[in-house]
Amino acid sequence: MKLTQKKIDDYNIELTITEDAAEFSKAIKQATKMLGDRVTIRGFRKGSNIPTKILEAHLGKGAIINEASELLIQVSTRKALGMLNLRPVTENKANVVTNEEGKDFVFTLTFTPYPQATLGQYKNIYVEKVVKPVTDEDVEKQIEAMRNHHANLIDAAEGDTVVDGDFITLDYTGTVDGEKFAGGEAKDAPLEIGSHKFIGDFEEQLIGLKVGEERTVKVTFPDEYHAKNLAGRDAEFACKINSIKHRELPELNDEFVAKVSTFKTVDEYKADIRKNMETNAERRANENQRQAVIDKAVENMTIDLPPVMVDNRVTQMINELSANLQAQGMTIQQYMAFSGMEMDRLREEYRDNAKQQVLTDILLEKVAVKEKISVSEEEINFEVEMMSRMYQTPAKQIVKYLQSNGQFENVVGTILRRKTMQFIIDNMANSAEEAAAAQETKESADDKEPAPVAETKETEAPAEVTE
Repeated sequence: MKLTQKKIDDYNIELTITEDAAEFSKAIKQATKMLGDRVTIRGFRKGSNIPTKILEAHLGKGAIINEASELLIQVSTRKALGMLNLRPVTENKANVVTNEEGKDFVFTLTFTPYPQATLGQYKNIYVEKVVKPVTDEDVEKQIEAMRNHHANLIDAAEGDTVVDGDFITLDYTGTVDGEKFAGGEAKDAPLEIGSHKFIGDFEEQLIGLKVGEERTVKVTFPDEYHAKNLAGRDAEFACKINSIKHRELPELNDEFVAKVSTFKTVDEYKADIRKNMETNAERRANENQRQAVIDKAVENMTIDLPPVMVDNRVTQMINELSANLQAQGMTIQQYMAFSGMEMDRLREEYRDNAKQQVLTDILLEKVAVKEKISVSEEEINFEVEMMSRMYQTPAKQIVKYLQSNGQFENVVGTILRRKTMQFIIDNMANSAEEAAAAQETKESADDKEPAPVAETKETEAPAEVTE
């Protein structure tokens, strides 16, 4: 095998792979046998040794050559990528250059390789843990939310007007430039004032109305509204209030507390709420600190990330969203229509998060290799046992499913990433002074190391490997 490698652009390369005529001849013989086993020709049993001439007459010489080409491309691609230690992150695009019997077989392979990354500082990183204090106002908001959760809805008295938080029913007819539009009309539609389920300040404009009163509400559809014929346009809705229900909050007293909790007094209840909120604040601070340390290690890494890797991760995230929505009885199209969002905007909203995920995965992979972090059989068995309990399925069935669906390596990868992330966290600095001292020690050690001998390399000439 002879390999020639050249760079097409910043992220894509092209390999020219040459197999000698003898290898192509072997592939033709293998293709002939495989096709002979598959086709049915009158006078021959299926799978019998059909003479090549008869097979060529039945299928055509080109079909055998094409089959041989596909076989050799698969084998040679795996061998070439292994020799060059390359890992494609896109589908390989193969193009046959020469596949004539008796001549060398030549084809090109175009793809985006996994990017080269250089680790920066990933140990002795310091990020201050910031715990948000719990205020009396925070506790009161939590109690207010509980009161709202247990509120009763009562019919408004005659003459009462709509106020924020009310539940109403109304008729409305929407028009744009005096013309009705699809979906812009309803009878006895339920609406919670302040929920902002309607566009703009639609709900706020209904405040102050009584049952039976009418008002023309004027709003502007968002520029990114899912219905393109309405996006950015002014609309008017003729509205009529049919009913009003006020939210009646229960009185905050010992009786209410005993009803909604295990406590007997308001003071005990407030103290428990504060304690839980402080525990959650501490947990969030720890999580934020851990994530910030990982993000800092990513920031310290040097890499030129191919955009296609981010695009692929965005697609994966949207597919996961779609699966979650389907489990709830909703399609991705319905979700976008409800949220007034188009696919391009949805993908863009996922992009930053997707990029950080990809960079984090690359960081963890590099650190795992450098620190020789691996996954033991006991750790795999523990993970499978956890999955067995979660899905209430025997562990053997879990293993069988993972192996048959090619997902076993994903489980191992998840464990490895988790261990590597914990390694970075375990090796974080406990103070800014400790981090500075570690960095100073590292820089001093780097200064004492002899400079590496520069390699001589013709950057313009394509790399060539000959087996």
